Amino acid sequence: MAAADYATSEVHAKGASLARLVELTEPKPHWRVLDVATGAGHTALAFAPHVAKVTATDITTEMLAEAKKLAAARGLANVRTLPAKAEDLPFPDASFNLVVCRLAAHHFDSIADFVSEAFRVLLPEGVLALVDNVAPDDALVAGRTSDELREWAGLFNDFKKLSDPSHVRCLGLVEWKTLLSGAGFTVTHDECLDKEIEFEAWVRRMRSDEAIHAAQGDAARRAFARFPAFALRQLRG
Repeated sequence: MAAADYATSEVHAKGASLARLVELTEPKPHWRVLDVATGAGHTALAFAPHVAKVTATDITTEMLAEAKKLAAARGLANVRTLPAKAEDLPFPDASFNLVVCRLAAHHFDSIADFVSEAFRVLLPEGVLALVDNVAPDDALVAGRTSDELREWAGLFNDFKKLSDPSHVRCLGLVEWKTLLSGAGFTVTHDECLDKEIEFEAWVRRMRSDEAIHAAQGDAARRAFARFPAFALRQLRG
């Protein structure tokens, strides 16, 4: 996906999870906030009016350029951009009141390393706020066997990778909670929000040629044909 596409993407720029993230974290005027894998900066810019300073990081300089451009357009002078890998954050211990990461963790090479780094750079009593797509597990689909859930999670991640080759893996809620607790966090809140995405626009944002686009559509239909109807109903709510 081109950086400019992230800047105009409705899901990233105006998704319900963005306002909900700000509402849940209750940002304070003196806070220093770190937005990890900021993309075009939508999450960083949502927090900027409420806090003292936001540092927006990403591994892609093109994304950071879009974030800087959007911040300037909105007159937000307290947003700083910096290239950084989520698993190796270039900040001292206890640097931030809040670390946020929205719709990005499924791209990381090691989510466990990111979580450890987030814990390290947070101040005592600091907050980590996450939004990401989740794979089906016991928390979302009750009464199914481990084998069924493992298969469905695999299909879900295969489907995600069809539209975005940079996709690595979506975790389930149970795995997320285990990972966070193991890193030292106390999970105080979790919730699921439905997210509807128009398929054609979704795959075309990757700027694949027509042959690849057609193959993505065919593969997606095959993946959904294999997905049990019960699982589809659960995932759609």
